[in-house]
Amino acid sequence: MKAILYARVSTEDQDPLMQKNAMIKRAELEGWEYEYVEEKESTRKTRPIKDKVYKKALAKECDVVCVWKVDRWARSSQELSREIETLWNKGVKFVSVTEVIDLTTDQGWLIFQIISVFAEFERRMISTRTKEGMKNAVNVGKRGKDKKRRKKSGYYLRWSK
Repeated sequence: MKAILYARVSTEDQDPLMQKNAMIKRAELEGWEYEYVEEKESTRKTRPIKDKVYKKALAKECDVVCVWKVDRWARSSQELSREIETLWNKGVKFVSVTEVIDLTTDQGWLIFQIISVFAEFERRMISTRTKEGMKNAVNVGKRGKDKKRRKKSGYYLRWSK
Protein backbone atom coordinates (compact mmCIF):
# COMPACT_ATOMS: atom_id res chain seq x y z
CA MET A 1 0.00 0.00 0.00
CA LYS A 2 1.13 3.53 -0.76
CA ALA A 3 0.73 6.10 2.00
CA ILE A 4 1.17 9.82 2.28
CA LEU A 5 2.37 10.89 5.71
CA TYR A 6 1.25 14.46 6.42
CA ALA A 7 2.75 16.53 9.24
CA ARG A 8 1.73 20.09 10.05
CA VAL A 9 3.02 22.72 12.43
CA SER A 10 1.64 26.22 12.79
CA THR A 11 4.84 28.24 12.85
CA GLU A 12 8.31 28.07 11.35
CA ASP A 13 9.76 27.80 14.88
CA GLN A 14 8.01 24.50 15.56
CA ASP A 15 9.59 21.19 14.59
CA PRO A 16 7.48 18.36 13.12
CA LEU A 17 10.18 15.76 13.86
CA MET A 18 8.09 14.01 16.55
CA GLN A 19 5.19 13.68 14.09
CA LYS A 20 7.51 12.49 11.33
CA ASN A 21 9.19 9.82 13.46
CA ALA A 22 5.89 8.40 14.73
CA MET A 23 4.36 8.24 11.25
CA ILE A 24 7.43 6.68 9.65
CA LYS A 25 7.54 4.08 12.41
CA ARG A 26 3.87 3.24 11.76
CA ALA A 27 4.42 3.12 7.98
CA GLU A 28 7.37 0.76 8.37
CA LEU A 29 5.45 -1.41 10.84
CA GLU A 30 2.56 -1.68 8.37
CA GLY A 31 4.89 -2.25 5.41
CA TRP A 32 3.62 0.79 3.54
CA GLU A 33 5.51 2.46 0.75
CA TYR A 34 5.32 6.09 1.83
CA GLU A 35 5.87 9.71 0.92
CA TYR A 36 6.42 12.15 3.77
CA VAL A 37 5.27 15.77 3.45
CA GLU A 38 5.15 18.56 5.98
CA GLU A 39 3.54 21.95 6.19
CA LYS A 40 4.86 24.87 8.19
CA GLU A 41 3.32 28.25 8.92
CA SER A 42 -0.16 27.18 7.93
CA THR A 43 -3.17 29.34 8.69
CA ARG A 44 -6.84 28.58 9.08
CA LYS A 45 -7.43 29.60 5.48
CA THR A 46 -4.27 28.41 3.76
CA ARG A 47 -2.82 24.94 3.91
CA PRO A 48 -1.50 24.41 0.37
CA ILE A 49 0.46 21.24 1.15
CA LYS A 50 -2.60 19.65 2.76
CA ASP A 51 -4.68 20.64 -0.26
CA LYS A 52 -2.16 18.90 -2.55
CA VAL A 53 -2.20 15.77 -0.38
CA TYR A 54 -6.00 15.74 -0.41
CA LYS A 55 -6.11 16.11 -4.20
CA LYS A 56 -3.53 13.33 -4.62
CA ALA A 57 -5.61 11.08 -2.39
CA LEU A 58 -8.78 11.85 -4.33
CA ALA A 59 -6.90 11.04 -7.54
CA LYS A 60 -6.01 7.66 -5.96
CA GLU A 61 -2.27 8.38 -5.97
CA CYS A 62 -2.19 6.75 -2.53
CA ASP A 63 -4.12 4.16 -0.54
CA VAL A 64 -3.67 5.73 2.91
CA VAL A 65 -3.41 9.23 4.34
CA CYS A 66 -1.61 9.10 7.66
CA VAL A 67 -1.41 11.91 10.23
CA TRP A 68 0.04 12.11 13.70
CA LYS A 69 -3.23 13.43 15.15
CA VAL A 70 -6.54 14.39 13.49
CA ASP A 71 -6.16 18.04 14.49
CA ARG A 72 -3.10 18.15 12.25
CA TRP A 73 -5.39 17.34 9.28
CA ALA A 74 -8.57 19.30 9.96
CA ARG A 75 -9.32 22.47 11.88
CA SER A 76 -13.00 21.71 12.44
CA SER A 77 -15.12 18.62 12.94
CA GLN A 78 -17.12 19.56 9.84
CA GLU A 79 -14.00 19.66 7.70
CA LEU A 80 -12.78 16.39 9.20
CA SER A 81 -16.08 14.57 8.68
CA ARG A 82 -16.55 15.82 5.14
CA GLU A 83 -13.03 15.04 3.97
CA ILE A 84 -12.70 11.67 5.68
CA GLU A 85 -16.06 10.56 4.31
CA THR A 86 -14.99 11.67 0.82
CA LEU A 87 -11.68 9.83 1.11
CA TRP A 88 -13.45 6.72 2.37
CA ASN A 89 -15.88 6.80 -0.55
CA LYS A 90 -12.88 7.00 -2.92
CA GLY A 91 -11.33 3.96 -1.24
CA VAL A 92 -8.58 5.89 0.55
CA LYS A 93 -7.97 4.96 4.19
CA PHE A 94 -7.23 7.49 6.92
CA VAL A 95 -4.98 6.75 9.89
CA SER A 96 -4.23 8.87 12.95
CA VAL A 97 -1.14 7.50 14.70
CA THR A 98 -1.74 8.84 18.23
CA GLU A 99 -5.50 8.29 18.37
CA VAL A 100 -7.60 5.18 18.02
CA ILE A 101 -8.73 6.29 14.59
CA ASP A 102 -7.53 3.84 12.00
CA LEU A 103 -9.99 3.65 9.16
CA THR A 104 -8.25 0.60 7.79
CA THR A 105 -10.08 -1.36 10.53
CA ASP A 106 -13.74 -1.85 11.39
CA GLN A 107 -13.10 -0.66 14.97
CA GLY A 108 -11.45 2.53 13.73
CA TRP A 109 -14.42 3.24 11.48
CA LEU A 110 -16.77 2.75 14.44
CA ILE A 111 -14.79 5.18 16.63
CA PHE A 112 -14.77 7.74 13.81
CA GLN A 113 -18.55 7.43 13.38
CA ILE A 114 -19.10 7.91 17.13
CA ILE A 115 -16.89 11.00 17.13
CA SER A 116 -18.77 12.34 14.09
CA VAL A 117 -22.15 11.83 15.79
CA PHE A 118 -21.01 13.80 18.83
CA ALA A 119 -19.61 16.54 16.59
CA GLU A 120 -22.94 16.79 14.77
CA PHE A 121 -24.78 16.93 18.11
CA GLU A 122 -22.48 19.74 19.27
CA ARG A 123 -23.10 21.74 16.06
CA ARG A 124 -26.88 21.34 16.47
CA MET A 125 -26.73 22.46 20.11
CA ILE A 126 -24.78 25.59 19.16
CA SER A 127 -27.31 26.36 16.42
CA THR A 128 -30.24 25.87 18.78
CA ARG A 129 -28.72 28.11 21.45
CA THR A 130 -27.95 30.81 18.90
CA LYS A 131 -31.51 30.76 17.52
CA GLU A 132 -32.98 30.85 21.04
CA GLY A 133 -30.74 33.80 21.96
CA MET A 134 -31.76 35.73 18.86
CA LYS A 135 -35.44 35.03 19.52
CA ASN A 136 -35.03 36.22 23.10
CA ALA A 137 -33.29 39.42 21.95
CA VAL A 138 -36.21 40.23 19.64
CA ASN A 139 -38.69 39.51 22.45
CA VAL A 140 -37.00 41.99 24.80
CA GLY A 141 -36.78 44.66 22.11
CA LYS A 142 -33.11 44.44 21.19
CA ARG A 143 -32.13 44.73 17.58
CA GLY A 144 -28.96 43.39 16.12
CA LYS A 145 -26.47 45.62 14.36
CA ASP A 146 -26.85 45.96 10.63
CA LYS A 147 -24.70 43.18 9.34
CA LYS A 148 -22.55 43.66 6.32
CA ARG A 149 -22.28 40.68 4.07
CA ARG A 150 -19.11 38.82 4.94
CA LYS A 151 -16.58 38.18 2.21
CA LYS A 152 -16.07 34.48 1.59
CA SER A 153 -12.66 33.25 2.57
CA GLY A 154 -10.39 31.07 0.50
CA TYR A 155 -11.50 28.08 2.59
CA TYR A 156 -15.09 28.39 1.38
CA LEU A 157 -14.11 29.27 -2.16
CA ARG A 158 -12.08 26.07 -2.34
CA TRP A 159 -15.25 24.00 -1.91
CA SER A 160 -17.34 25.99 -4.38
CA LYS A 161 -15.25 24.83 -7.35
